Parts: sequence; structure tokens; C-alpha cells
Amino acid sequence: MGKIVAACGVSHILMSPHGCEASAQNIVDGFKTLGEKLLAAKPDVVIVISSDHMFNINLAMQPRFVIGMSDQYTPVGDMDIPRIPVAGHRTLAEAIVKQADQDGFDLCQAEEYALDHGVMVPLLFMGLSHLPIVPLIVNINTQPMPSALRCLALGETLRQAVETSLPVATRVAVVGGGGLSHWLCVPRHGEVDEVFDRYTMDKLCNGEQAALAQAGNADIIERGGNGGIEIVNWLMAAQAAHSSGGEKIFYEPMRSWFTGLGGVLYHVN
Repeated sequence: MGKIVAACGVSHILMSPHGCEASAQNIVDGFKTLGEKLLAAKPDVVIVISSDHMFNINLAMQPRFVIGMSDQYTPVGDMDIPRIPVAGHRTLAEAIVKQADQDGFDLCQAEEYALDHGVMVPLLFMGLSHLPIVPLIVNINTQPMPSALRCLALGETLRQAVETSLPVATRVAVVGGGGLSHWLCVPRHGEVDEVFDRYTMDKLCNGEQAALAQAGNADIIERGGNGGIEIVNWLMAAQAAHSSGGEKIFYEPMRSWFTGLGGVLYHVN
């Protein structure tokens, strides 16, 4: 059977370091450290849980969850990200879809999916882009969005798929990308809530992802913003890893970037 050998939650954006050079460098260094720790576990494939920024999912089609099924993905190229193809892992994607169906999740299967910064920033700055991936996208842009508890349950599905359907000795890393607090194009636009960010990371470092999920989407959005709801991706990764806690690798409240950024390495069980 396969095994989840490493997991983390991490923000998925970088902007200009002008005027915030020291903080920006801490973030870049944090991405690198997280990547080194994941690579030390020698994964064969990476599941990247993220959100879509209206490049693939729009008002014409509004699935709750999308999983990439392709053998190869080409980045959108937003934020000047090189459009160098990234390998996919169809075997793992098919295993997840099969397990999800058994568990009551109807995943939208995408044979074509263009990777935006939500997937590519973690891959590039953590040094993981040479590994095959399975992108799993949580639609937080349209209502009703998946609940935090639903995302936690899907994390368990990911684990079951890895452990029951993959070839023996397949090693899997899981990255939950997005957040932390940010408000975009709504009241409080541009704010960062450092209290929420540190609270969230502390909870995850204590293995309390279930408590965060039980608080519900409305609480997360009220405290962390309409962009802060992306922490559901962190929760899903933590549950897939059966995380008993973790280690905060970095955090910066980047008000000039309109967001809090951080990274937590999970203790995999």
C-alpha cells in the first residue's frame, strides 16, 4: 500500500519585496525550508490542495471540488510564472476519484487544468516542481462553498485512497495551499488579522484541525476574511496526514501584500 510521508500547510502567493525586503526574504526562506523537509521524506508524488483564481472555475461551471487527471499540466503563467509543464500522476488521481465515490464525494474530473499561482508558487518555491502532482481544487469562489468539515472528511478520503489503492511503497506528500487572513474586494479589503493567523497556526501545531473545522466557514470568514477561508486546504492536508501537531516554519503579516503568510510542517502519523 502507499503511504503519506510528509504534509504541510502553506500560503501560495509572493509579491514585490520592495519596502519589505527582510519579511519577504523570511517568507522565501520559509518556503525553501518547508520544501527541504518534505523532500527529506523522499516522496514520489505530491497532492497539492489549493483554490482556483477564476482561471479554470468560473460562473459557467461551478463544481465544489475539482481533481486533475492529466499526465501533464501547463501553468497559466500568471504572476510571471514560467509556463513549463509539470508532470501529473494519473494512477493516484484515479485512486482518489474511486475512493471519493465510495465516500460520497462527486469530484469533478479535469483532463485539462491550467495551474495558476495557487499551485505553482508552492511547487516552485518549495523546490517540488520536478515531482509528479495531483492538483485538488476547492472552490471557494461560489456558493455554497464546501464546508470546513466536508474538507476535513475529504482529507480522510485522500488518506484511504493512498493506503488502499496505490502500489506498495508509493510515497506521497500533501501540500495544503492558501491563506492566511485576507479580505479581497469586500469590506475590510486589504486588512490582515495577525491574531487569527497565529491562532490558526497554533491550533494546527497542536493537532487541533478538527476544532478549527467545527468552528465553521462563517467563523473563519468573519475572522480571517473571504480569502482566509483557504485554510480549509490546510485542514484537509492535516487530516490526510492524521497530523498530531506540527511545527511553525514561518509567519509574516504582510500588510503591503494584503495577506498574512505562513507555513506549518505537520507531524505525520
